[in-house]
Amino acid sequence: MADHSPTGPVELGAKMDYAEHDRTYAGFVMLAKYGSLFCAAVLLAMAFGFFAGGFFSAFVLFVLILAVGAFILR
Repeated sequence: MADHSPTGPVELGAKMDYAEHDRTYAGFVMLAKYGSLFCAAVLLAMAFGFFAGGFFSAFVLFVLILAVGAFILR
């Protein structure tokens, strides 16, 4: 007798690896959240450093925004 279990692409009926799919999606969402936080922190710190203070104060604000944002996003 022939083995009729699907081994080809998903479109043809092969089994999906749902655990790997969930891990990939969780990783993508984490990267999107923290990447957006990093971009927003950089932009705010650059604007603050340009208009209100110097490099050191902008760097302190950048670190502070990252810390507070990471605490909120976790």
